[in-house]
Amino acid sequence: MNNNILRRGRLGSSVKEDVMLYTTSLNFDKEIFESDILCDIAHTKMLMEKNIVSEEDGKEIIKELINIFKNGMESLNLDPSLDDIHMVIESELIKKLGEDIAGRMHTGRSRNDEVATDLRMALREKILQILKQLINMEKNILNLAMEHKETLTIGYTHLQHAQPTTYAHHLLSYVSAIERDILRLLDAYKRINISPLGCGAMATTGFDIDRKRTMELLGFDALIENSMDGVSSRDFIVETMSNLSILGINLSKICEELVLFSTYEFGTITLANEYTSTSSIMPQKKNPDVAEIARAKLSTLNGNLVSVLTILKALPNTYNRDLQEISPHLWKSVYTVSDTINIIDGMISTLKVNTDRMKELAEKNYSTATELADTLVRECGIPFRTAHGIVGEVVRIAIERNKNMDEVIDEVLNRYGLELDKSMIEKALNPMENVKMRKVIGGPAPEEVERAIYSYKERVSNYENEINEKIEKIERVKKELLSIFNE
Repeated sequence: MNNNILRRGRLGSSVKEDVMLYTTSLNFDKEIFESDILCDIAHTKMLMEKNIVSEEDGKEIIKELINIFKNGMESLNLDPSLDDIHMVIESELIKKLGEDIAGRMHTGRSRNDEVATDLRMALREKILQILKQLINMEKNILNLAMEHKETLTIGYTHLQHAQPTTYAHHLLSYVSAIERDILRLLDAYKRINISPLGCGAMATTGFDIDRKRTMELLGFDALIENSMDGVSSRDFIVETMSNLSILGINLSKICEELVLFSTYEFGTITLANEYTSTSSIMPQKKNPDVAEIARAKLSTLNGNLVSVLTILKALPNTYNRDLQEISPHLWKSVYTVSDTINIIDGMISTLKVNTDRMKELAEKNYSTATELADTLVRECGIPFRTAHGIVGEVVRIAIERNKNMDEVIDEVLNRYGLELDKSMIEKALNPMENVKMRKVIGGPAPEEVERAIYSYKERVSNYENEINEKIEKIERVKKELLSIFNE
């Protein structure tokens, strides 16, 4: 009999090497190897409990599956004619146990629901790992922010000087954005962690299987009830990759600012030498290469997402082999994000904050003009739009005469019949006073920043607890499945 357990019946021995190599998924099935065996164990145990497979045969199958798990994928004969890891593992079982025993494992199941289950199991672990990395980065940024809640700096709009702020306030903008990324991934986890196992090829099975039992054994939270949708749905992958692309945008913004603010022209931060390189010809150079490479790598997330969207567009129900080609794009995005989070966390944690340069920039270029206008509104009772025009005129004259605002403001106010106490003017034009006055929720005032830091820390702790609970559940499931019949 033909040794190829997949092709021998319908296709006989017909096989073409270039076709095999072109269609096999074995080169990226390493991502689902462990999940596939756990899925096999859970399915076999359920078959035993339902008396579909005898206890004696089931034990033999599970024991050998555990051996394969322990020996690793590299111990298997990765024959591309078998298409994928599912058939490689089953073929290995048959070699060890014979077809009369091992050939019973696949009863009541298809590769279609099997791979859909494996992908969800593998992805949920990787997403939880990314979430752990984001939590760690959030903690590090929050600790850095606490050190700099009174470090005066300049804020930008249109990359032009806008208003005084603090470096802590700036850092919290990163924390705020990444928190939404954490929430998106946690929410996506709900739709990842649902079981399609038992959907069969597309119409379930005539065997009296227990889908809820395999759901419980594998640590899923719910079932995909419709079997056609169960084997064909990959929207959980699209959702995850979309969330990773959004995360990539937020991380790329951080990289861009690390590049920008470490330049001589800005000079507000200095990157650690470990995260820079030098020129092959210009010995003085300290280039932010790591941040630049991270910025470029993150852009590939968008390309991966578009590729998957294009593969999925207009596919008919239910399973189509096209779905196989989604996996490489998914795993590339997952690893790009995971690797880049570690790099960015390292860059932020080791950078030097140039406080003097930050203060220098905050005190220049009329960044306190907004508060001067607000002071006119409060003290003189005029509309803000009027105050805006008056202060704009003050700035224009100051620029023309190369003077500070306090040197020309009295002249301008006199034209409008207005008067402002000198102490009020000094306070309005003081950058740190500007910052201290902005106590509104989300503002840069040191006391508000400190409140925000503690608030973020509390929420981050809650997210961490939720993530740890999910990880512990998965680890418990693995341990239970791999210790079945150990006695």
